[in-house]
Order: sequence, then structure tokens, then C-alpha cells
Amino acid sequence: MYRRTLMGALAAPAFIRPVLAQQDWPSRAVTIVVPFATGGPSDLIARIAAQHMQQTLGKPFVVENRPGATGEVGARQVIRTAPDGYTLMHAPISTWAINVALRPNLGYDPTTQLTRITVTVRTPNVLVVNPQAVPVQDFAGLIDWMKRNAATASYPSSGVGSSDHLTAEMFKQATGTEMAHIPYTGGGPAMTSLMAGTTHISFQNLGAVIPHIQSGRLKALMVTASQRTPVLPDVPTGQEAGLRDFVVYSWQALGGPPGMPPALVERVRESFMGALRVPATAQRLVEAGFDIGGDTPEEFATFQAGEIARWKRVVEAGNIKPE
Repeated sequence: MYRRTLMGALAAPAFIRPVLAQQDWPSRAVTIVVPFATGGPSDLIARIAAQHMQQTLGKPFVVENRPGATGEVGARQVIRTAPDGYTLMHAPISTWAINVALRPNLGYDPTTQLTRITVTVRTPNVLVVNPQAVPVQDFAGLIDWMKRNAATASYPSSGVGSSDHLTAEMFKQATGTEMAHIPYTGGGPAMTSLMAGTTHISFQNLGAVIPHIQSGRLKALMVTASQRTPVLPDVPTGQEAGLRDFVVYSWQALGGPPGMPPALVERVRESFMGALRVPATAQRLVEAGFDIGGDTPEEFATFQAGEIARWKRVVEAGNIKPE
């Protein structure tokens, strides 16, 4: 990278200095805020990218977990920082879209108060059942079982407004079935409940359930992708199961405080996505069920608007209220 001397940069006209700062990014440590606890997909992807960017760009990249209020705590922290690329946010669908649909008094606006950089990865959900509690062989058998057990059928989720919660509600609306929602404080407890047979049916991220499907502890009946996934080639899509337009992805996106200059946004986007596209890393992510993104900020904005509108329809139709 071409570097100017400190005196040269200080002597430059004021309108040139922001350009120099963007060209020299990063010149010091960068913080990537993840507004959830460690261990989830947002945290995993952020740490993979941070490690590679630190190695290639020669400056520290620190992942800071700031959980609370379904991502609001971390988002508000980022909004208050300078738009210089030294504080970023990597967060899931809930922080970028579902919160807007679900919480009328949300304390931040992800469409105006955050700079959208790119959607980094996405993964479909998988409709899984506990085969001991729900002894069915296919999607049609599940629908029949649900109608016969409407009074007792239940599904766990990682919390009100989570992707697994709203995907299940969307499923109920699409199929005319009923099942009780049992919210937990995270994906781990929800999965424990499902595998113990305390609950019956769930929509979980592909990567989270692959080992349990392979071991036989869970049975996969449908993926919410637009086409079959190579990871589960024998499992039908929603379209193949008879649910028109039932395509749902849980996605992660990178952003920053409001007002980041376009040239800086592009440099950050290229650096982060370049880290995820390193061949060995990309292969590992694909094997874990992720599609690697990298869309432009403009494409991200259009996609985000569509997601907010879609989940607003689901929330209103199901009369879903925040906790």
C-alpha cells in the first residue's frame, strides 16, 4: 500500500484528508461488534474474517460481543461511533430486519442509522423433527401427524422474533396447521428440548443440525432453500413439498455507523469478503451449509427492504408480539 508521510498528510487540504484516511485503512486496530453472545453464526463468521484480515492487513481486528435486546444494544453502540471504518458491526437477520417488523418501539433504525456494507453469508433453515416423538417419514406424513396432534404439537425457538420462530409461524400460516411456540434463551437450549422430545418440530439453521441429522437423532423433512442443498441432497425444498414461495434464509450482514464514505465502504467490503473467499475457508463454510455473499450496499438495501416487508406480513398475520 502506498503510504504518505505524517507531515505530508497533515499538510494536505482538508478535503483530501478523508481520501487519504480511506486509502490507508486500517492504520490502527479495528473493532467488529457482534450484538450477540459468542458461539453463534454472527460471531463465527466475524472471527474467521477478523483473523484473516489481521494477517493480511497487519493491524489488529478485535471481535467484541455486545449482546442484549435482540441486537439493539450492540447496534446502538455502533451507531454512536465515528464513520471511519474502525468500528463495524456483523449481525444477523434479526438485527437488520426482523426487529423492525416485530418491535414498533425499536430504539434504532437499521435502514437509516447504519451504513449497509454487504450481506456476508446466508444459510437455509431445515425442518427437522424428533423421530421418536414424531414417527413420520416425509413431509406429507408430518402434516397428517400435526393435524391429528394439534392440541399437543409444539416447536422450540431460540427466542421471540428469531429466525426459527418466525419461519415456524410462516409455516403454520402456509399449511393451516397449529403448534405451540416454546421460546428459549438461545439455539442451544432449543435444540436440547427438541432432541429430548420435550418439543417436536423445529426450523433450524442448516449447519446447526447437520451432525444431528447424520447421527439419526433428528430427521430432516424439508429445506427452506430455493433449490436442494448439496449437504442434504435427498431432502426436498418447500416448493417440492407443495409450499409455493416458501424460501427462507437466515443471513448475516456487515455494517457500520452512519455516514461512512462510499470508497471506505468498498474497501471494507472487499477486505471482509476476501477473507471469506480464501479457498480453504470458503470450502469450510460451504460444507457447514453457508452460501457466501458479497453484494453491493445498494443490493443489500433492496434485499433488506424486501425482508422487512416479508416479516411484517408474517408478524401481522400471526399477531406476534415481542417479549
